Amino acid sequence: MSSWATSGAVWYLMRATGVVSLLLLTAVFVLGIATTNRWRVRRLPGFAALSLHRSLSLLAVVFLTLHVATALVDPYAAVGVAAVVIPFVAGKSALWVGLGAVSLDLTAALIVTSLLRSRLSLRVWRGIHWVAYLSWPLAIGHSLGIGSDTGTVWMRVVAGACVGLVVAAAAYRLRRAGGPSKHLEPQPA
Repeated sequence: MSSWATSGAVWYLMRATGVVSLLLLTAVFVLGIATTNRWRVRRLPGFAALSLHRSLSLLAVVFLTLHVATALVDPYAAVGVAAVVIPFVAGKSALWVGLGAVSLDLTAALIVTSLLRSRLSLRVWRGIHWVAYLSWPLAIGHSLGIGSDTGTVWMRVVAGACVGLVVAAAAYRLRRAGGPSKHLEPQPA
């Protein structure tokens, strides 16, 4: 296989895994907001939203790992290992790659603390989860600031839908924080 074909395939895989990662992280973020208030959809067991949140989180980590790995090996992206974890050191598009690096670092902290949850106090674990809420807007910034699809209509629609879902979930949570919802009901403690 030629170098161009390999590079082209890696480039498409990097783009695709980036978009899928954004969609999955949006779903995880929205479900995180929902499970914070212990909401659940009627007729589903209380653990369903939490289980879906965990499963989508793991799937998001897989796609995010593939996205980062393909960015490292794709000569067009020209992203070095240091730029993946150290924000704003990339030579090309340092700001946008840096936003992705900060988002990745926060996601890594979230993963590590979730794996160590039984050894951490609830206060520490929740604090890190709250800081991790910054990961999603940074990922959106990374998505909209870099890449060949940034200016396309379909990518703007995808990003707009992701932002709309997160804003709607946050607004719903703030509006319904004091009382039960018509569509979602509080889980029993």
